[in-house]
Amino acid sequence: MTLTSTAPSRQRQSKSTPAALKDLRSLRVAVFHPDDNDGTQIIQQLQRIGCQVFVHWPPLPTLPNDLDVVILSVRPDTVDYAYEWARGDECPAVIAVVTYENPTIVEAVLRTGARAVLPSPVRTFGLLSTLVIARQVDTDYKANSKRLRKLEAKLLNVRNVSAAKEILMRTQAVNETQAYELIRREAMAKRTTTEEIASLIVRASEILGTATERSD
Repeated sequence: MTLTSTAPSRQRQSKSTPAALKDLRSLRVAVFHPDDNDGTQIIQQLQRIGCQVFVHWPPLPTLPNDLDVVILSVRPDTVDYAYEWARGDECPAVIAVVTYENPTIVEAVLRTGARAVLPSPVRTFGLLSTLVIARQVDTDYKANSKRLRKLEAKLLNVRNVSAAKEILMRTQAVNETQAYELIRREAMAKRTTTEEIASLIVRASEILGTATERSD
């Protein structure tokens, strides 16, 4: 198989082409796989695509910098690996290569957070599609996780503002509009946000409430 048959043509790319297809030639891929036929097939195909390939076995405890993809052999002798680098938003997309299929192996694959699976024996056909799909799934997952965190933070802010207004209404004998105005004025005076002031009011109320309970 030649390079031109596996790498996307620049002429065929358009503005609508997904990033996972556009930057194939610039990908930095770590291959954690034994030196066997499957490992050779994976490395050779990645090189045909134009990827920068880093090979090591057994898997490293920490990853090289700026990796885009990790192709990881999950085997009976590695199922107890912790794969600490597979946790968190900074982890590159993981593609698991499996020779055996049983609950122990599947559990180990899930622990890696794999976005795709390559069954053994590995064929050159299918690796490109698996690579692109894994990266797209990983990109979508991380974008959705980021969006969810923002929504959770926004919801927490709304709850804090509501709770702060209730605290002021109860302690300062003001109505809801006046309570919010007090929060807004304090935020302007401190050059911060109403959400931050509301959070401070809620935390202060919790501390004072705890202190009162202890003194009682």
